[in-house]
Amino acid sequence: MTDSGKLTVDLVQQGIWDMPLESMPLASGYLKATALADDVLATRFDIDIRNFRGGITLSSMAYQLFSERVPDVLAFSVFGWSFRAFGALAQTFKQLNPKGWVVFGGTHVANQAKRVFAMFPEVDVVVNGEGELIFRDLLHAYLNGADADALATVQGISYLDADSALQTTVERTRMANLDDIPSPFLTGAIEMADDQGQFRYDVALMETNRGCPYKCSFCYWGGAVGQKVRAFSRERLRAELEFFAKLRVHTIVVCDANFGLLPGDLKFVDDLIEVRDQYGFPRALETSWAKNKSKTFFAIVKKMKEAGMRSSFTLALQTLDSNTLDLMNRKNMKVNEWEDLSEWLDREGLDCYAELIWGAPGETVESFMAGYDKLARRVSRIACYPMLLLPNTDYGDRRDFHGIISVRGDNDDFEYVLKNRQVTFAQNQDMQRFLFWARVIAEMAVLRCVWAGLRELAGLRQTAVLLSMDEWIRTTDDPAAEPLRHTLDSVVVGTGEVGAAISYIYREPDVKRMLTRWWNEKVRPLVPEEVAPVLDEMLRYDLLTQPIAAPPGADAPDTTGLEFMTIRGEEYYRRTVRLDYDVPAILARLRADEKPDLTPRTTELDLCYKLGCESAVASTNHETIVHFMAMTVAEANANANTAVVTVDGAVSNLTGDKGSC
Repeated sequence: MTDSGKLTVDLVQQGIWDMPLESMPLASGYLKATALADDVLATRFDIDIRNFRGGITLSSMAYQLFSERVPDVLAFSVFGWSFRAFGALAQTFKQLNPKGWVVFGGTHVANQAKRVFAMFPEVDVVVNGEGELIFRDLLHAYLNGADADALATVQGISYLDADSALQTTVERTRMANLDDIPSPFLTGAIEMADDQGQFRYDVALMETNRGCPYKCSFCYWGGAVGQKVRAFSRERLRAELEFFAKLRVHTIVVCDANFGLLPGDLKFVDDLIEVRDQYGFPRALETSWAKNKSKTFFAIVKKMKEAGMRSSFTLALQTLDSNTLDLMNRKNMKVNEWEDLSEWLDREGLDCYAELIWGAPGETVESFMAGYDKLARRVSRIACYPMLLLPNTDYGDRRDFHGIISVRGDNDDFEYVLKNRQVTFAQNQDMQRFLFWARVIAEMAVLRCVWAGLRELAGLRQTAVLLSMDEWIRTTDDPAAEPLRHTLDSVVVGTGEVGAAISYIYREPDVKRMLTRWWNEKVRPLVPEEVAPVLDEMLRYDLLTQPIAAPPGADAPDTTGLEFMTIRGEEYYRRTVRLDYDVPAILARLRADEKPDLTPRTTELDLCYKLGCESAVASTNHETIVHFMAMTVAEANANANTAVVTVDGAVSNLTGDKGSC
């Protein structure tokens, strides 16, 4: 309780990545905004959001949570990566305030109260549905003097009664009108600025709707699978976009399951572009795009391209194997449809990536690798996810039917698949090595342009090149390979983090030399001599266009040879590079399935690199990292919808005519 007599509530959330910028605590923001919209609760409760980065120790979180005051109610928004830590903090809380309430909510714990209470008896309540109104009701119950073991009147929860028997109340109906939830941005529920007055998060998170009409076997999206989709109003979303624009937020991430499915999504993009044109921001939109592409999707893509609004368009295939697809309970695009779509996006010069899941029932090593290479003909950036058994999913409920054997993670509470009816322990462990390199090198765009050249000019499959990286790293004496070898070995046995390898590759200056050595020793001998010089230059172009990040132990990048430039309020590094071949033109012809001119031709490019990539290179978020890859000045101008550029204080009109890949 505060000095003013108000009861205190702490809403606790933690991001997955250990990076300089925080992840926005959207779930906690919704809870706080909804509770404070209630006049009674607003006068009786002081509600704080306690948001933590990934990687922080339990001791640090405990000190920050409890050293100054101990709340009356401690509520956690729980994900698989935070479940165990939050359970431990609940134990500490109960030592300090035995009569206080601990509330767990989120998709990882919804409908899992039996396990939660068995592992962490200090937890009083598990929320099983959409949390905003349920949490509001719980605060009213607390205010009215209810005991934590007598909450039968609160819908949508599980608790232990006075006899320690598990009780689950009637399910609470989902909200029909999402605008009943106050905006956590417009109400000020979420703190937006850091100590320097800058936007404090890596990206801005928004929802335009909730619900998903599909029931994929591996998914429990927002606890609303197989549900009617409900949307926030256009007026509210427009106001939120303007709010973020005034904060100069670069990237909006829309947390919808199928953006581009509803006609209202096109109106959202109209408003996004209008706001960008008025304020200069936001510059990019990332989301989970609709699985089946409709006329609305194509209209959105066309509009975004014409407006220079950046995004990564998703082919959420998960598998190309028909038997696996059936077991996924997933009505997917036909093969010819995704190929046509990816070809169209490629021709339009739009960034596209695909998703695959390794370890799904029905998939074999051979079918997965064949599917990967088939996708790689059109999409070099393929996000490969290891199969996780998530709570409340069909795979989790039918694990015996699929012969799934799993183990909980060392650093999280997810269930990782070790084997199933199609895959042995040994095969799965070998595939973990491939997944590591597929994620680190291809998905995170360390190499992105050279893949087309290797495939079309040298006949090399992307899987083969990635496996050559694995073999070389394991056997080389290059000292720069040792950190990768160590991280790889730890990831394979479940104790390491892929993000450590990504950060090392992008921040350690010696890695570019190491990658060139791998290329010369393992890849170049497989390449026809007549195209080797072109492919050498493609590799060099990939390395030149990587984000400019601060090296380990430094606060800022080495800016030797770089100029600073500003494009409509956003800062970039700029440098001119000289290539022996017109790599962008060659890539454009290859992407169009045309024969390129491989004549040596000295080509100069003005490249600019967005500042502030340190959070992106410390994460595994490939959708964010691509916004820090070098662009030509012309591309950056188009992205900002302006032609006026400031370089070191002078105004000029820089208009390169070449494109990055």
